[in-house]
Amino acid sequence: MIRVGTVDGLWSLPKRSVQFPGERVDAIADEWVLTDGVRLHRGRKTLEPSVPEHINWALPVTDAILLGTAEAGLYRMNPATGRVTRDAGFDAAPGRDEWYTPWDGPPDVRTIDRGPDGTMYVNVHVGGIVRAMSDDSTWSDTMDIDADVHQVKAHPTVPGLAFAATAQGLAVTRDGANTWEFHTDGLHGDYCRAVAISGKRVLVSVATSFAGGRAAVYRTDLEVSGFTRCSNGLPKWFSTNVNTGCVAIDGETALIGDENGTVYQSVDGGDTWSVATDDLPEITFVAVG
Repeated sequence: MIRVGTVDGLWSLPKRSVQFPGERVDAIADEWVLTDGVRLHRGRKTLEPSVPEHINWALPVTDAILLGTAEAGLYRMNPATGRVTRDAGFDAAPGRDEWYTPWDGPPDVRTIDRGPDGTMYVNVHVGGIVRAMSDDSTWSDTMDIDADVHQVKAHPTVPGLAFAATAQGLAVTRDGANTWEFHTDGLHGDYCRAVAISGKRVLVSVATSFAGGRAAVYRTDLEVSGFTRCSNGLPKWFSTNVNTGCVAIDGETALIGDENGTVYQSVDGGDTWSVATDDLPEITFVAVG
């Protein structure tokens, strides 16, 4: 099943059924859907966590749902009761006083992911990637904050392997964020907004600036041995950045959603593409399965 988050509800393809009309979908996290920065839906269940900040991201873990918020907040929610607790360790993360935004507002938790070994990666915008090892509430900063990270994604089965879409290219760690490598060779630009992983395939969106000039999507392998631009069936350039959360891949099925309401689908891991639909509201998130 293809699920597409928009500024006006959650759409399922190919049936084109819609849930939560009138609500903006901020994130799709397994069975959970985050809308309007305040509500979490699963089936017929809706929770409104008592969190003072706008919720930007949700990530289900073993016994909770992690919530990343505006003003760089991190919370843990009990999915049965909706009760939330703030992560005090994250509030004391090193380098926190230096986090910022280019428009002089407070920094946000933008994305969160968890590796198969339990390592937690939190992408702060702008504040790099902050990490906590499994069963450890102590957080460490792992990347220069000026790398300007827009999405972090851990490999679902390979411990220690994670990728990040940054303003300095595609970053990769193979040692649980002790070190990061940045890759731009073969890309037409170095400003990356979205990253997705499945098996041995990585997709990353790339533009020449934050304004989205000459935006495209590339594919590569886990070794980042080279980039191939996804072009067969796609526009020459997307009209603006392919944003955080708007690229997805699961097995050989891949999706790209753009702000014009078009969903592009690939069934061969990103080699060729076709239009799945082209008349949805502005797209905010895509998910497979």
